[in-house]
Amino acid sequence: MSASKPASRPADAAVPLPATLPAVVPYLTLSDTAAAIDFYARAFGATELFRLTGQDGRIGHAEVTIGGSVLMLSDEYPDFGALGPQSIGGSPIKLHLQVADADAALARAVAAGATVVRAAQDQFYGERTALVADPFGYSWFLASRIEDVTPAEMQKRWDAAFAG
Repeated sequence: MSASKPASRPADAAVPLPATLPAVVPYLTLSDTAAAIDFYARAFGATELFRLTGQDGRIGHAEVTIGGSVLMLSDEYPDFGALGPQSIGGSPIKLHLQVADADAALARAVAAGATVVRAAQDQFYGERTALVADPFGYSWFLASRIEDVTPAEMQKRWDAAFAG
């Protein structure tokens, strides 16, 4: 009995996503990925899935989960154009982390070494939200749902908040 050969796929056929990954996954480039993994575990409860370390000690790729979401990480590789926020003067990217208790999440992140950018406040869109900067140049919203607000009601509240 011979082993059957896998069916070939046309060159332009899409390869299905692994069941463990959503369609969009943030990929952060960092100056020290090992330290970032440790920080994200302490600050946000991240669980490391795996890491690939090069012979030079740099992490070429790592994956962690935070609250069921996957975050991909790597050390800087300037020769590939992979530079982190500290090397390029900051990042416009902010990550939004949904948590059960924004105040408790803020306290945990600060204890781990995050810097408060904005203290936790109730927001017009139905969340209590804080903003912290991690030691690696990325900003994180820590948000807990406090009420369900429809998009129409959000717009109404937005207009009222920014009128005049």
